[in-house]
Amino acid sequence: MSARPEGANEYVIRAGRGEVVTDITPERAGWGYSGLEVRVLDGGARHVWHLTGDEGGLLPLRGALSAHVTTADGEEVELELAGREAVWDGPVDFAYLPLGSRVEVQAGERGARVALARARASSSLPVQVLRAADVPTLLRGAGACSRQVHNYTIGSSIQVERLLVCEVYTPGGNTSGYPPHKHDTHSDVERELEEIYYFEVADTAGGPGMAYHRNYGTPDRPIDVLAEVRSGDVALVPHGYHGPSMTLPGVDLYYLNVMAGPATDGEWLMVDDPAWAWLRASWEGQPVDPRLPFGRSDR
Repeated sequence: MSARPEGANEYVIRAGRGEVVTDITPERAGWGYSGLEVRVLDGGARHVWHLTGDEGGLLPLRGALSAHVTTADGEEVELELAGREAVWDGPVDFAYLPLGSRVEVQAGERGARVALARARASSSLPVQVLRAADVPTLLRGAGACSRQVHNYTIGSSIQVERLLVCEVYTPGGNTSGYPPHKHDTHSDVERELEEIYYFEVADTAGGPGMAYHRNYGTPDRPIDVLAEVRSGDVALVPHGYHGPSMTLPGVDLYYLNVMAGPATDGEWLMVDDPAWAWLRASWEGQPVDPRLPFGRSDR
């Protein structure tokens, strides 16, 4: 297997090797709204975040988590978020954290990998918890375009100002985010949304797995990204068509998506690249990949 690429560019950021796997702020990304931090905590370790200008979404990627939230108006909330052994084990508990909150998290005794999704906000909503059993889970596409989606703040019971969060699972050899699509203007059929992809790629018998990410622009707003990604890497999509996310045979792919933009209606609306819109009709009559859903007991 090829050596891991060491470099980073403005759109693909390699995983950190210490406690902080990634830390994307709007300032670092060069945009206005979306952010994500992924942090590894040893058993019993604590960490504090201050959501001074953001609303947040707390999601244990691996391991259980407890949290003490102090809201901007002084309310104290204790949370217990049930964990999972790995991202492949189905949906997980999710907590919405309002603008102005202080949140102190503590990992369970076996440690945790924690994601804090963030979006710039101007209004304060209540603390909300979505339990794993209530997470909307969808199987999209068919055949080699089959994938599984967990919607934490898209079409769920969680109320947000801007923060959109979901997880996508792609079985080995399949593609997701396909046909290529975009969401970089505001209209009746599209929303302007900055998007972060955080990847985890299943290991193989020979070592770490790898996958590929694609993002390309329009004539008036060019961008051209085709990058190998591995676990912990992040891709930034400021505009343009993105997809497919491509994984190799035998290598399952997971990614966490965080999106936000100027609109405050909590809508995820996108449009396909017209050159590839025919692909959806080709799925008719094809079954969903039988390897889905991830997280079922017989996997």
